[in-house]
Amino acid sequence: MRQYRGMFAAMIMMACGVAAHAEQTNYDPAKVSDSLKAIFQFGSVSTKKALNANTVTLLTGTIGGTYVQFGADLASVVDDGGNLRVLPIIGRGSVQSVADILFLKGVDLGIVRADTLDYLEKKGFANDIKNQFTYVTKLYNEEMQVVAPKTIKSLNDLEGKTVSVDLPNGGTFVTALTVFERLGIKANFVYIEQRIAMEKLKKGDLDAVIVVGGKPYVSVTTFNNDGRFHLAAVDYSKPLQSDYLPATLTSKDYPNLIPEGETVETIAVPSVLAAYNWAPNTERRRKLALFVDAFFTKFAALQNPPFHPKWKEVSLPAPLAGWNRLPLAQQWLDKHGVEPVKRQRFEAFLQENPAAANIQSEADTEALFRQFQAWAAERNAQAQVGSKKVRDHASQSATQAAPPRHPPRRSHPARPALGTLTEQGAVTECEHHGYRRDRADPDACNRASEEAWRNPFPGATQGISITDHPSSGSPGRQPVPR
Repeated sequence: MRQYRGMFAAMIMMACGVAAHAEQTNYDPAKVSDSLKAIFQFGSVSTKKALNANTVTLLTGTIGGTYVQFGADLASVVDDGGNLRVLPIIGRGSVQSVADILFLKGVDLGIVRADTLDYLEKKGFANDIKNQFTYVTKLYNEEMQVVAPKTIKSLNDLEGKTVSVDLPNGGTFVTALTVFERLGIKANFVYIEQRIAMEKLKKGDLDAVIVVGGKPYVSVTTFNNDGRFHLAAVDYSKPLQSDYLPATLTSKDYPNLIPEGETVETIAVPSVLAAYNWAPNTERRRKLALFVDAFFTKFAALQNPPFHPKWKEVSLPAPLAGWNRLPLAQQWLDKHGVEPVKRQRFEAFLQENPAAANIQSEADTEALFRQFQAWAAERNAQAQVGSKKVRDHASQSATQAAPPRHPPRRSHPARPALGTLTEQGAVTECEHHGYRRDRADPDACNRASEEAWRNPFPGATQGISITDHPSSGSPGRQPVPR
């Protein structure tokens, strides 16, 4: 009996000790963070309202893709405690994301590929679908990567071959089929998830695997190449120039597939941060306004490490052909004086250069203008990231010799109009900065750095396909809210 009494007394002392320790530390989980506080108060009407009122959902892409990384970056930078929360959602590809933005309850925003809506309309899957969408901003260009045996030199060599184009609910599927159709290449398409497709390629079951995504893309960088494979080229032929832009893959992007110092020419398609076209004065529209203000205000932070390097390609005011900008986004840009590159400056450039007469058609002019816009947008984005660093470099390079930049690849069809201007001598390239000026101006290179920041001219053509601002067209009908 005494033994039990002793044990009971010990238990009481331990309990008192724990209680005393709790009083000394004053440990209250609800004070650790707002998230825990919300959990501990779960069930209250006010908590439910607060959690839902300022949470914006963002549909991204498949695991390992660039969309997912962009979603994580946005959540990291834009989140503002109880004022705004960005909740990224794993997606299943661009086609599925379009359907989810339209029909899935609770989805506010999504990242999709620009050519997806055109594909759905042209194939008769959807009518007037673009009027149901708005875009917050055009994001970055997504390059086409064709992983194939070295016997496959270019996309044209895939005639009659077995080619994997990812699953049919994704953007790679849409872009690949569109490109093959426009180029008249008839291949045997199979729809296999990329990781599995890469293994089948090694075994010889496939002739190529096509991946369309922002470089460097994980499934391509992690491809274990035994020396038999490389990245095949994609020519920027005329049938592609209305919706795509030229791009270049380098050995730095994919050292496992491109020999050191070499490059592979390909094409690129824009990605878009899209939203459902909610009616004004609705709750969902209010939440989009919160997101736009926070995103645009903090945008500069996203263009620096540790965030994805593709953010450096994003230019908030860049227009997107055939899409209507979210009015809230356009109002923010107008209020802060942020404007896209002007068509008038491009027209003046053509008039001042006699070689412009050698441009064969209006289509060539439009192709050159898209390249001009893309370069200007990328240059402006880079200016926001590191203007001081570049200015310092420009000052130094004016007095020091430096190896010349690679000249435009005249043999490559990606730059027909710009190549014509170069060949005719109407424009030349600054050795250090890629800034083009009239050859009659011998002092161009010395002044290039400062003028390039104020009045950028096309010195490169890689970028995102963009044309005149689409908002001047007739407004689309307002869809019925979900």
